[in-house]
Amino acid sequence: MIRPARPDDVPVIHRMIGELAEYEKEPDAVTATEEDLHLALFGPDAAVYAHVAEHADTDGSLVPAGFALWFRNYSTWTGKHGIYLEDLYVRPEMRGHGYGQALLRNLARICVERGHTRLEWSVLDWNAPAIGFYESLGSTPMDEWTVRRLDGDALVALGSVQG
Repeated sequence: MIRPARPDDVPVIHRMIGELAEYEKEPDAVTATEEDLHLALFGPDAAVYAHVAEHADTDGSLVPAGFALWFRNYSTWTGKHGIYLEDLYVRPEMRGHGYGQALLRNLARICVERGHTRLEWSVLDWNAPAIGFYESLGSTPMDEWTVRRLDGDALVALGSVQG
């Protein structure tokens, strides 16, 4: 089952973000707190969305299997919004049950229903299982594009320049 995240999901989503960082070999990179995540998803200026995949356990209870965290972007070329998938994560023991595909299908459905023209995300170039999965869904790499990032001291330095 895929459903929109609720405020009481924040602790488990936060834990899964840590699990994802561990998988991506960046366990110390997560500095976001549960409060940060709660404000981003449910605060007065919320601009981030999340969906949770739930797995029916043997006793019938639902347990979190994974999540998708995303936000809207915009294409000046099409004049339409799109979705940027920031994180897609399915817990290792839940992989192979179709939760990743269901989460992506849900986001694609949102795009289609809202007239959005694209669903985009980044994937680490060493993550062969994820790349294979994404290719099986029909996604294509943006080979001519390079992701750039400005953060830390460089961001502060540029943001401090007057004029």
